[in-house]
Amino acid sequence: MSLQTLIDFLEPVNIAQLSGDEGFKDTQLGKHISLYDEAFPDISDADMVLVGCGEMRGAGMQYTTTGSPDAIRAEFYRLFHWHKEVMVADLGNVKCGATLNDSYAALRTVVNELMVQGKKVVIIGGSHDATLAQYNAYGMMDRIIDAVCVDARIDLDMDSVLPADNFLVEMFTGMPNHLKHYTHIGFQSYFMHPQMLETIDKLGFDCYRVGRVKETMEEMEPPIRNCDMFSFDIAAIQYAHAPANHITPNGFTGEEACTLMQYAGMSSHCNSIGIYGYHPELDQHHLTAKQVSHMLWYLMDGISRGKQEASLDNRGDFDEFTIAFGEVETVFLRSKRTGRWWMQLFDGKYAACSYQDYLTASRNDIPERWLRAAER
Repeated sequence: MSLQTLIDFLEPVNIAQLSGDEGFKDTQLGKHISLYDEAFPDISDADMVLVGCGEMRGAGMQYTTTGSPDAIRAEFYRLFHWHKEVMVADLGNVKCGATLNDSYAALRTVVNELMVQGKKVVIIGGSHDATLAQYNAYGMMDRIIDAVCVDARIDLDMDSVLPADNFLVEMFTGMPNHLKHYTHIGFQSYFMHPQMLETIDKLGFDCYRVGRVKETMEEMEPPIRNCDMFSFDIAAIQYAHAPANHITPNGFTGEEACTLMQYAGMSSHCNSIGIYGYHPELDQHHLTAKQVSHMLWYLMDGISRGKQEASLDNRGDFDEFTIAFGEVETVFLRSKRTGRWWMQLFDGKYAACSYQDYLTASRNDIPERWLRAAER
C-alpha cells in the first residue's frame, strides 16, 4: 500500500461546486488547503488530513452515501485562515462500497495508511458506527490504543439492529482486541440503563456525565491528550447549536464542542479524529455544518498551540514537583510553555493530568486519575 494507491478508495472534491461563481478569497481556508481535485496532492508537510465519509447505512439510511462531507467543506473552506503554520490537506471522500462492510474496509485502509505516514487524520460525515473502521485502522498496525468518544448515548444497545446503536460492543469484546482504555465524555443519564454504567466501570473504563463535564471542562483535556483515537457524535451537541441533532435538546453548547476539539488538536498523541452523525437533510440554515466547520477551525487552533509544547525529554522546559501521597512518591511536571501538567505513574511513565490532580496529591490524597491508571 502507498499513498498513490489510495486513489482507488477516494473520490476527488469538486471545488467549483463548493466555491460557487465567486470562488474563495485569498484570506479564506479554501485557498490554502492542498486539495485532491484533479490531481492527488503532496501531503508530506500536512499537519491535518481531511477525509470525507458519507456512509450512513449503519444508522438505517437506505441510500449508500450523503452529501454530508461536502456540506461541511462548503462552510469550512469559507472560514478565515488564521493558522498559517498549520498545513491542511483534503483527500476527498472515501467511496461507499457495495455493502456496509466494504465501506468500513475502505475507510479503515485509508485511515491506516495516512497514520502510517505520520498524519493526523480527520474524518467528517458518516454515521457514528464508522468509528469502528477508525478503530480497526489501529488493528492493522497491531497497536493497543486509548480511545475517547463524545456522545449523548453509549452505543451498546443490543436490542437495536443498527450498527450505529451498538458498535461499541465490537470495540469492547472483538478479538483480537486493541483497546487498552476507553473514555466516554458527555453521556446523558436518562438515555442510559444504570447497569450499563456499572458494567463499563467494571471494565475499568471512564464515563463522564455531561453535567460534570460542563462544570469542569478543563478536566477533559488530560484524557483527550492521552488518547490515540477521538470520536465525536454531534448528538452530544444541543439541538439549538446543531439542528441536525434529532436525539436530544440538551448537551454541549457549540463553544464547548469547539473546546473539546481544540484539546484533540493540542494532543501530539491523538492521530485520528472523527466527527460523525451529521444528516444534511435534518439541518436548518446549514447551522450544523457551520458548527462542525467551527470545530475543525478550533482543531487547527489546537494543532497550532500543540506545536508550542516541548518534549518531556527537555526537562529544562518544565517545572518539576516531587510529591508524596499515601505510601507513594511521584513527580509532577508543569510545562513552562503551555501550563499543562503530567504525572509520573507507578511504572515510571508520564501521563497527562490536571492542576487539580496536583492539588489533590499535595493534600496527601491519591488522585483518582492516578488510582484508575494503577488499577488498569
